[in-house]
Amino acid sequence: MGDNMASEIQEAAEKKYKSRMRKLKKVVKSDEEKAKFFSQLGASFEIFLPTKNPEEMADSILLYCDVDGTVVDGEYTYNEGEEFESITVDEKDLKIIVEAVQDFKFTTLNEED
Repeated sequence: MGDNMASEIQEAAEKKYKSRMRKLKKVVKSDEEKAKFFSQLGASFEIFLPTKNPEEMADSILLYCDVDGTVVDGEYTYNEGEEFESITVDEKDLKIIVEAVQDFKFTTLNEED
């Protein structure tokens, strides 16, 4: 029964992924679709911070954005193995984080400037 449920969820995930990709292709090709899509969009980004021993300890910052792309909330996470702690980032620190990563740009592996 476990294997059947795993294959069902995998099939559902693949189907939903293909549906989402079709939608995103429409967004890329149509200003109307893009406007509709972005009016409903919220996004979060996780920044994995560099550590000397990532197998032992990891920390990251989650940034939550509204439909305009404005960072509205943040969360710092720290974990050692199975132990995990989360701290809300205050507005002053959020501004520092956004300023520190503002030059980050999304590209694909084959994209050239």
